[in-house]
Amino acid sequence: MWTRQHKTRDTGRLILPTVCVAFVAYFSYHAYNGAYGIDSKHQLDIRKAELTKRLDGIRAQRTHLEHRVDLMRDGSIEKDMLDELVRRALNMSRPDEVTIMLDRQASN
Repeated sequence: MWTRQHKTRDTGRLILPTVCVAFVAYFSYHAYNGAYGIDSKHQLDIRKAELTKRLDGIRAQRTHLEHRVDLMRDGSIEKDMLDELVRRALNMSRPDEVTIMLDRQASN
């Protein structure tokens, strides 16, 4: 009769915990860095703040332009507005006036 003596190995007990740790690490990584992860939400919040600031600037510019258009409505234009538009278009002023030229961006 043949008898063999084998050493018992403990590697079988380590397989399941190793697989579980790998799954947890994989899903944790994607929960933070994935397309819908925590870091992506932070980047979207930053982008939202930038776009909101830009939208506020555009709204202010639109309000300014609407006010200028309202001054020219109903077929009657205010004399000051007409004078300003004509002077700007013709690039002329009276001899007794002082003209200060501003950058186009500063005047808007």
